[in-house]
Amino acid sequence: MTDSLFFDCDGISAFLWVNKQNLLVLLYPGRIVIPKPTYDELSYPTTPHLKIRIDYLIDNNQATLETINVDSDAYELYQKLTTAPDKGHKFIGPGEAASIALARTKNGIVASNNLKDISSYIREFGLKHITTGKILIEALEKGYITEDDGNTIWASMLAKNRKLGASSFSEYIKLKSK
Repeated sequence: MTDSLFFDCDGISAFLWVNKQNLLVLLYPGRIVIPKPTYDELSYPTTPHLKIRIDYLIDNNQATLETINVDSDAYELYQKLTTAPDKGHKFIGPGEAASIALARTKNGIVASNNLKDISSYIREFGLKHITTGKILIEALEKGYITEDDGNTIWASMLAKNRKLGASSFSEYIKLKSK
């Protein structure tokens, strides 16, 4: 798999909040893309540590910051998702919209935990999608973490109000193996 991963705020911040972004760098070297609207969300003055961590990744070429050009197909889709979605579709936030628009136009992967807001778009556009849980399973399978490490990381993420779909990493593994 060589596709770029386009992170929304929720997807990247799960790792930034617990200072485990190194797992992303190990798993996806040269493939981590932060859309500018996601970066802007991470730049709020109330969470300066998140901005410091994302800036480190960008400054050290471990992640790429990507803008959406106004005259592009990605921009047209971004505008539609954030301001005028088709009938029966919901408005979504700028980070989610940017990750979807860029993943669709660049044949990439949407990295997000915000299933409630994006699932219908993922299906409609036939996009590849990855969550924090799937990323941690990949880290486990590649030997970067143990299941105990995963449980510790998971608990730390839950303590930072990340919504991950299970009460522990072990429970998530069991749910996904069924």
